[in-house]
Amino acid sequence: MSLPSPTTTRSDITVSRLRQEILDGEISPGHLLAESAVAQRLGVSRVPVREALFTLEREGLVEFSDTGRAYVKDLTPHDFEELYVLRLALEPVAARLAAPALREDCSRLEKNIKATSKATTLLQVTQLDLDFHEIILEASGNARLLKLWHSLRSELELWLGRLHRSKQLQTRGTRAETVSSHHGVVEAFKTKSPTECERLMRQHILSWREWLPTTEVEA
Repeated sequence: MSLPSPTTTRSDITVSRLRQEILDGEISPGHLLAESAVAQRLGVSRVPVREALFTLEREGLVEFSDTGRAYVKDLTPHDFEELYVLRLALEPVAARLAAPALREDCSRLEKNIKATSKATTLLQVTQLDLDFHEIILEASGNARLLKLWHSLRSELELWLGRLHRSKQLQTRGTRAETVSSHHGVVEAFKTKSPTECERLMRQHILSWREWLPTTEVEA
C-alpha cells in the first residue's frame, strides 16, 4: 500500500476513505454520517470530517438534511434518468469526435480493458468502466464535454457501482460483460466511421438503461 504524499492533508485522507466506502457500498444509501462517529471510527478530529463531508456533497455523494445532518446520497430512479439522459447526450457525440484519434491509437482503451479483465473487485470494475469512457471523452478534444463529464463522474460511479452489484447478484458476469462490450467499442473505433462510432456508443449507453428495472427491484 502506498504511503500518503507529504502534502496530503487529514481532510484529503478522510475524503478518500469515505468516498471509497460509499462507492464500494460499505456505507449504505441513506446512512447517517454523524461527524463525531465518523471521526472516532477514522481516528481523526471532527474538522477534517466536516471538510470531507462538504467535499463529498459537492461531488454528489453526500446530502445534508434541513437540520444539517449528513447522509449518504440515495440516488432514486429519477436521478438515474437524469444521469442517463446526460450520458446519452454527451458520450455519442464524444465518440464521433474521438473516432479519428482513436482509429490511429486505441492503446489506452486496450490497456484499460486488460486491467478490467484482471479486476478483483466490483469497485475496480466500476472505476475502470468509467475510466474507459473518460478516455474517449479526452480523445474527443472537446474540453467542455470533458468538463461536463467530470461534473457527473462521482454520481455516475455511485450509480454504476450499485448497478454492477445488482447485476453481479443475478449473473456473476459483470466483469466479463464489461470487457466484452468494451472490446466491441474498441473494434468500432478501429474499423468504423465516426458516424457509426457515434451510433454504436448510443447503443452502448442505451444498454445501460436496461439495468434500471433490476435496481428498482433491489431497492
